[in-house]
Amino acid sequence: MTIDAALLRYYATVAEAFPPLGPDADAKAVRERFSEVAKAYAPAPDETIFVEDIEIPLAGRTLATRIYKPKSANGPLPLIVYFHGGGWVVGDIETHDALVARLARDSQCAVASVDYRLAPEHPFPAPCDDALDALIWLAEHRSRLGFATDRLAVGGDSAGAHLSVVAARGANERVAGLVSLQLLLYPVMRRQFESASCLANANGPGLTNDEMKWYWTQFLSGVMPDAHDVRAFPLAEPFERTPAPALIVAAAYDPLYDDAHELKRFLETNGGRVELIDAADMTHGFARMHPRSEAALAWLRRIGERAGEWLRAAR
Repeated sequence: MTIDAALLRYYATVAEAFPPLGPDADAKAVRERFSEVAKAYAPAPDETIFVEDIEIPLAGRTLATRIYKPKSANGPLPLIVYFHGGGWVVGDIETHDALVARLARDSQCAVASVDYRLAPEHPFPAPCDDALDALIWLAEHRSRLGFATDRLAVGGDSAGAHLSVVAARGANERVAGLVSLQLLLYPVMRRQFESASCLANANGPGLTNDEMKWYWTQFLSGVMPDAHDVRAFPLAEPFERTPAPALIVAAAYDPLYDDAHELKRFLETNGGRVELIDAADMTHGFARMHPRSEAALAWLRRIGERAGEWLRAAR
């Protein structure tokens, strides 16, 4: 199977409209370009979804968060706490608005999209701290916010999936079984660039090996964590408690394809229940591109519906 033709047309359109920034672009420029592209190709708001902006007050900082709820849903909904992708450097609530709205629609769950601090201005471990603290805060305030108190998921795409694994582990070490599901779209798990998928898909589209190297550099910002620090390297140490069940999504034409499969093996070795959706014609980041590709939309719909089934959402 080859890459979906609609995705390839989208990449070609973006490349023509937004010429490359060049190798010397700093994080601010890359972040602005990412937002410009997202805004230029953003679909109309989903009228089936109710949206509310809140703030999460944490020690020394406040995190903007957007709540998405299907208007057709009744009663307290399961909550998915979501962290956007972007290599810990780019992206925000707006760049991932359509993706998260679609996830809420298809899962029939509430989704809280958290605007965590970004590197290199806030390098490791700040994004990891934000993810765990935001997850704990939302878990503690579920009843007041009107969510179900017995079903809680954490999820994200790419670097957001990395943060989700870190947060789920930290939360369940504090309160056993707190997280009911990890929803992990094309996760980044390892700081290495020589796997078979990294080499086969080194030049993208969607993500290149060199871009992933740059993102890791920005995230760590010259400070190398201990090799056993699971906040930076989630596969470094076995779990003390059984990991939360996981729904993992791999994209076949993605440098991180092998990361998704290695995470599956790691969680299963530690006693976790795992289901993997292998998107055979997709690239890294395809979930954000669902308005431009019927195939990407079909995959995202399947992901959302399966997450809802796992969380026992009313349908």
